[in-house]
Parts: sequence; structure tokens; C-alpha cells
Amino acid sequence: MVPRRVTPHEGELLLLGREPTAVTTAEQCFQQALDVARRQGALSWELRAATSLARFWRGQQRVNQARKLLAPVYRRFTEGFETADLIAAKALLDSVR
Repeated sequence: MVPRRVTPHEGELLLLGREPTAVTTAEQCFQQALDVARRQGALSWELRAATSLARFWRGQQRVNQARKLLAPVYRRFTEGFETADLIAAKALLDSVR
């Protein structure tokens, strides 16, 4: 059986629903999406998942964790800095410095 691929969007949708367990479940979704992206070597998906998790942590006042997670992923890119994902990641990094 092939494991279902979790996307960062699922965690974000959970947070919008405001269910009592949404915070914990959303964080788990972000972490699972990050783990899958890393195992698959999917750098763009890793960036999206790391950005979502870092944004979540920033909202939880965990800015050091957010920066330590996102900065190394962002630094692995050598091109494409005009794309929406990299622009969003850079803006988030700037906000947690």
C-alpha cells in the first residue's frame, strides 16, 4: 500500500476550520508533508511544507524554530527567486529575523 501524500495545504485548511484539535493536527500535517518531501528529494515541496510550518510556528511565537527550519531549505535554492514560493519564504524569513 502506497502512503497517502500529505500536502501543507491540508494543515492550513484545518486551521481555518477552527476545530478543537486543529492546531495539533495541522502541525502534524505540516511535519508529515515536510518528512515526505525530504524522503522524496522534492525540494520545492520541502520549501512549501517548511514555509507552512514556519508560518505556523511564527504564529505560535516560536520564531527561532521557524527561522532554523526555513533558512537552510531556502539557502539550497540557486535560482527561481522570482517565484511565488521563494518570495513568500524570503518574506517569512525576513519577518523572523
